[in-house]
Amino acid sequence: MAASKPWTPNWINRLPFYYGWVIVAVSFYTLALGVNVRTAFSLLFPPLLDDFGWERGVTAGAFSLGFLASTLYAPFSGLLMDRFGPRLVLSLGVVLVAVGMAGAAYIQQPWHLYLTLGVLVVGGSFFVSYFGHSLFLPNWFVRRRGLAIGIAFSGVGVGSMIFFPLLQGLVDTVGWREACWIMAVVLTVTLLPPILIFQRRHPDDVGLQPDGEVVPAGTPSDETLAANVVDKEWVAVEWTVGRALRTRRFWWLFCGYFSALYAWYAVQVHQTKYLIDSGFGAIEAAYALGVVALAGIAGQIGLGHLSDRIGREWAWTAACGGFVICYGALLLIPLFPNVLTLALVVGAQGFLGYGITSVVGAIPAELFEGRRYSTIFGTLSISAGLGASAAPWTTGLLFDYFGDYTIAWWLALGISGLSVLCVWCAAPRKVRAVAGQIDRIRR
Repeated sequence: MAASKPWTPNWINRLPFYYGWVIVAVSFYTLALGVNVRTAFSLLFPPLLDDFGWERGVTAGAFSLGFLASTLYAPFSGLLMDRFGPRLVLSLGVVLVAVGMAGAAYIQQPWHLYLTLGVLVVGGSFFVSYFGHSLFLPNWFVRRRGLAIGIAFSGVGVGSMIFFPLLQGLVDTVGWREACWIMAVVLTVTLLPPILIFQRRHPDDVGLQPDGEVVPAGTPSDETLAANVVDKEWVAVEWTVGRALRTRRFWWLFCGYFSALYAWYAVQVHQTKYLIDSGFGAIEAAYALGVVALAGIAGQIGLGHLSDRIGREWAWTAACGGFVICYGALLLIPLFPNVLTLALVVGAQGFLGYGITSVVGAIPAELFEGRRYSTIFGTLSISAGLGASAAPWTTGLLFDYFGDYTIAWWLALGISGLSVLCVWCAAPRKVRAVAGQIDRIRR
C-alpha cells in the first residue's frame, strides 16, 4: 500500500508559486541561528579557559570532536530525510543543539564540554546546517535552484552580524552559563514552530512541482520529462546509494567535496592567528573574519544565480578560484603586510569562496535526483566532514613541523584546484542543463 502524504493545512495549498520561497525563508532563519550557534563556540572559548584553566588544545578539541560526530551523522541524516522529511530531521537538529546548550550551563569536567558543546551542539548542528538543508532544498527549484539555495544559505552571514554581538552582550552581562540557557530556549521556541508548520521534503507533498507549478489532478509528476534533461538514459535510472557508489561521478564528487571543505576550514581556523603573527592587530584580524561572513552573503546569492545561468561547474570553479586567490594572498602577506593584501584575502574568501555553498546541494541533485537523493547526498556529505576535520589538524601539524604556514598554504591552494578538476569530471552539465543554457538553446 502506498504511503500516505503528510497532512497539510488548506491555506498552505493556496500558496502554489510562493510556497517554495516560504521554504527558503524558513531555511534562511533556521540557518541564521542553527549554524551560528555552532560558531558561537569561539565566543564561549575565552570564558571557559578563564573559569577552568584547561589547556587550549583540550578545550578546542570539543569543536573537532563535534565535526567528527557530524561526519557520523551524515548518512543517517539522508536516510531520515527520505523516510520522514525535513520536519523531523531539522527538529532533531534543533533539539540536539538546544539540549547541548542547556547542558553546557552545567559543565564541570572536560568530558562534559565534549559531550555538550562538542557532540550535541557542533555535531547536532549538522542537521540544520548547509548540508542538512541541501538534503531537501534542491527539490523545490529547477530554474532558480542555485539562486534559491544561495538566498537561504546567506542567512548564516546575516545572522552572524546580529547574533554574535547579542550573544557577547549576554555573556558579558549575565555570564556564559546563563547565556547558554537563554540560547537553548530561543532555539526551541523560535525555530521549532516554523519548521513543523512549513518545511516539506518535496513539492509533491503539497501538490506542486518544482518552481511552484501546480500538478494537474490525476497526473503523477514523474510522468513529465524535465525540459533540462540532457542524458535521458542516466536520468531514467532509479538511483540508490548502492548504484551511486558504483559510478565514477559519485567518487569524483566525493573527492571534490573533501577538497573544497579542506580549503574552507584550513584558512578559517588558522587565519586569525596567522594575521596576528604577521603584524596585524587583534581587532583587525577579528574584523577580517567578520567581513568574510558579510561578503559571503553576496557571494552565496551571486554565485547561486550565476550557476543558474552558465552552469554549476563554472560557479564551483569561481568559488574554488576564490580560495586559490585567498591562499595566494596569504603567501604574499609576509612580503606585503598591508590592508590591500588583507582585503584580497577577505574578498576572495567571502565573495567567491563562500559562494560554493549555493551549489553544494545543486550539483548532486542534478546527478542523482530521485526518491533516494537525500540518502545519497547524506552519504556524500561524509567527504565534506572528513575534509573539514582534516584541514585544521593538518595545517597545524605542518606549521609545527616547518615553523610557518608556507607549506600548509601551498597545499591548500593545490587542493582547491583539485576540487575544480573533480567537479568538471563529475560533469553535472552532461546530465541536466541549467535554465540559462536551456534559454540560449531555445533562442
